[in-house]
Amino acid sequence: MTGPRYTELSKALPASVPFVGPETAERAQGKGFTARLGANENVFGPSPKALEAMAAADIWKYGDPESYDLKIALAEKHGVAPENIAIGEGIDGLLSYLVRLLIAPDDKVVTTAGAYPTFNYHVVGYGGDIHTVPYVDDKESPELLLSKTREVDAPLVYIANPDNPMASVHGAAKMQSMIDNLPEGATLCLDEAYIEFAPEGCVPKIDVSHPRVIRFRTFSKAYGMAGARVGYAIAHKDFIKNFDKVRNHFGMNRAAQAGALAALHDNAYLEQTLENVHEAKARIAKIAQNNGLVPLPSATNFVAIDCGRGADFAKAIVGALGALGVFIRMPFSEPQNRCIRVSAGTKADLDLLEKALPKALKCAEKETA
Repeated sequence: MTGPRYTELSKALPASVPFVGPETAERAQGKGFTARLGANENVFGPSPKALEAMAAADIWKYGDPESYDLKIALAEKHGVAPENIAIGEGIDGLLSYLVRLLIAPDDKVVTTAGAYPTFNYHVVGYGGDIHTVPYVDDKESPELLLSKTREVDAPLVYIANPDNPMASVHGAAKMQSMIDNLPEGATLCLDEAYIEFAPEGCVPKIDVSHPRVIRFRTFSKAYGMAGARVGYAIAHKDFIKNFDKVRNHFGMNRAAQAGALAALHDNAYLEQTLENVHEAKARIAKIAQNNGLVPLPSATNFVAIDCGRGADFAKAIVGALGALGVFIRMPFSEPQNRCIRVSAGTKADLDLLEKALPKALKCAEKETA
C-alpha cells in the first residue's frame, strides 16, 4: 500500500521545527524544570482582567472571524483605521500568512543569519530562497539588509527591532531610514514583538501610507498571553485587504480575543509588568557579572549573556543548567552562539538561577576542558 503523494517541496523539508519546546526537553530528561527562563515568556502573566474576560467567554462559540472589537481597540490605540489592522494567531502565524502572500517557490528573501528562525521556517516551507547578512556588533544591520535586498532583488526583507536573540535595538531614526530607503518592489517585515520593552526613541512613527511596510506586534510578551496566541499586523489598507485573503479567519479563538481586549485596556497592569521585567533583568545582569560573564544591553524581556568562549561552552552551560532544573536557551549562529539567553523571571526563579549558575559553569568547564 502506498502512502500519500507528498509534494516535492514537502519531501525536501527538514523534519525538525525551529525550537525544541521545554516540555520536550522535560520529557527527554525525565523531570520537569523548576525555573522556566528560556522561551521569553512573561512569567508575570496576563492582567487579572484578561483572565476574567477569558473565563467568561462563551467558548462554545467560534471567535469573531474579523476580531472586530479587538481591531477597533487596536486601531484607536495606534491612531490608525481598523482597515489598517489584521489579527491572527501570534506573530508566528502572521509570518506564515505573509510568506504565503508574497513568496513563490525560488523567490529570494533576505534576513539576518541567526535571527528569529521561525521566519526562515515559513520561507523554506513555501519554497523561498533565503539570503542572509551577518550581525554587526550584535545588532541586525539595516544597511546590510537593504544592500542584500537590492543585490538579489528580493521581494521580502525581515528585521526584528528589538532583536531576538540578542536583545539589541535600533533607534527610531535608523529604522525610519530603513523604511525610507526600502528598494522599489521589496516589502519590509518589521517584527516588533518586544517593542513595549524598548526604551523611548526606538519606535519609528506608525505611517500606514507606505504600501510595502508591515509591522507585527503581539500579546505574547509584555501582555503575558503567549499561550493565547494573539498577534496583529499594521499596514496600508490595501496590504491588509490582500493579507486577509490568506489569513485563517477562524484562527482566533473567542477566549483569546476577549482576553487581549481586556489586557489592552489595563495599562496599570502593563506598567507594573514592565517594571517587574526591568528589575528581573537587572538581577540577571548582576548574577552574570558575579560569575565572570558579561550581560549585553537588553531592550526585551530577556538578557543575552556573553560567556566569553565559543558555542561548545555556551551549549554546555545550557545543558548543565537544564540538568539543575533551570531552562534557558542560546543563539544558533556564530558569533552570537558564544552567548546564553535568560528570560526575566520571578524572584524565586532567579534565586534558583543564582544558585545553579556557578555549578553549571563548573560542569561546563570540565566538559569543554
